[in-house]
Amino acid sequence: MADQTHVLFVEDDDVIREATQLALERDGFVVTAMPDGLSGLEAFRTDRPDIALLDVMLPGLDGVSLCRRIRDESTVPVIMLSARADSIDVVLGLEAGADDYVTKPFDGAVLVARIRAVLRRFGHAGGGRGEEPEAPASGGVLAFGDLEVDTEGMEVRRAGQPVALTPTEMRLLLEFSSAPGTVLSRDKLLERVWDYGWGGDTRVVDVHVQRLRQKIGQDRIETVRGFGYKLKA
Repeated sequence: MADQTHVLFVEDDDVIREATQLALERDGFVVTAMPDGLSGLEAFRTDRPDIALLDVMLPGLDGVSLCRRIRDESTVPVIMLSARADSIDVVLGLEAGADDYVTKPFDGAVLVARIRAVLRRFGHAGGGRGEEPEAPASGGVLAFGDLEVDTEGMEVRRAGQPVALTPTEMRLLLEFSSAPGTVLSRDKLLERVWDYGWGGDTRVVDVHVQRLRQKIGQDRIETVRGFGYKLKA
């Protein structure tokens, strides 16, 4: 049930913070709401929530910096909240390690749906432990040059060295490794990795692909202009 899911919500606007907390609690989530980045970081370290919702513009420690601090310590899912869809802050938040973002003002039902979609990807279906990311049908260890993907142990090695991936990055890599050499469109990746059956902002895909490239090799994932991306076999 959703009431098993602990949400850390960091927002400096009192009205938005209180209204959103009430809306999430009505949906059964346990919510810790904080007004600034420093108190949010302290609450994260103390409470170890299942997911963090971070406003970009926060006093003391801004949301992007807070996301980086959280990502240094944990792979817990992070959703950034931004007042402008075209803001550079959206990209900065994703580059800092956020898994998704929601534009303000947002509808409460939309926010809950996005939270649940992220939790499903992370194995917290409705707050309880769910299944691990689905592995390619072939299973076992897949090799692509110096890159090895253990689809059963959910481990990745490059040149024999372990590569630390977030769950979202791992799911993205599993999609690529299940069909090496096949072009996967951004919309298809949004549907399979982010659970966006209705579509979404493809910047989420682009930034995560870039983050994945930094970890597994810049040339391992090829951009096919006008179509999407493919993993070099």
